[in-house]
Amino acid sequence: MITDPWFYACAVVAVLIVGIAKGGLGGGVGIVGVPLMSLTIAPVRAAAILLPILLVMDAFALHAWWRRWDEANLRTMIPGAILGTLIGLATFRMLSNDAMRLLVGIMALTIAIAWYVGPTNVAAKSSSMLRGTFWSTLAGFTSFGIHAGGPPIQVYLLSQRLDKSLFQATTVAFFFIVNWLKLPAFAWLDQLDLSNLSTSLILAPLAPLGIWIGRVAHDRIDERAFYHVIYGSLIIIGAKLIYDGLR
Repeated sequence: MITDPWFYACAVVAVLIVGIAKGGLGGGVGIVGVPLMSLTIAPVRAAAILLPILLVMDAFALHAWWRRWDEANLRTMIPGAILGTLIGLATFRMLSNDAMRLLVGIMALTIAIAWYVGPTNVAAKSSSMLRGTFWSTLAGFTSFGIHAGGPPIQVYLLSQRLDKSLFQATTVAFFFIVNWLKLPAFAWLDQLDLSNLSTSLILAPLAPLGIWIGRVAHDRIDERAFYHVIYGSLIIIGAKLIYDGLR
């Protein structure tokens, strides 16, 4: 089990941020979890420690947003999630964490900048099997490496201009499925050893606290401000991931 106090200082903040994101702020800011923990341990180990905690968070978040998701969107996204997870498993030892950070960081910055400088009267897009499969495959792939599947899903769902609660519930349901898909793969790759699981157990009580804070924040923020939080966080996160990848 990890005993380094600096690790726990980073990990506590990381887990709370991820929980708040899952609880009510769209999930995108949650991709800082692994990078924050990676300040003191290897990124692959950080992802392994965080996965069981994500499963606990998913259970609480799914209960909070039960049956409020968009079933049509989920039907277009689940096949891609399965495909992306399989690609992530097949390429796990081929792609570096830095390459993954660069990919996600560039994508996050592009999404956010396009929203801030783009036209405000763009018509909302509808659910699409083709687009849904593409973006959910990318989300499954990036989620497998460093739990950073939020930006691709935001591209797909935010383009539909969903109500903030519908968006949140659909995101929660999607990543509930994705994270359970990753569990047997992580076990097969020997990432869920006793040391990692013991560390996850110590941090797990923070999961419901983060979800509760996020749920309360969701109910107290207006929709326009909600999207500013989402896209503003993507700029910060994208810049951080690009910096880490290049360094």
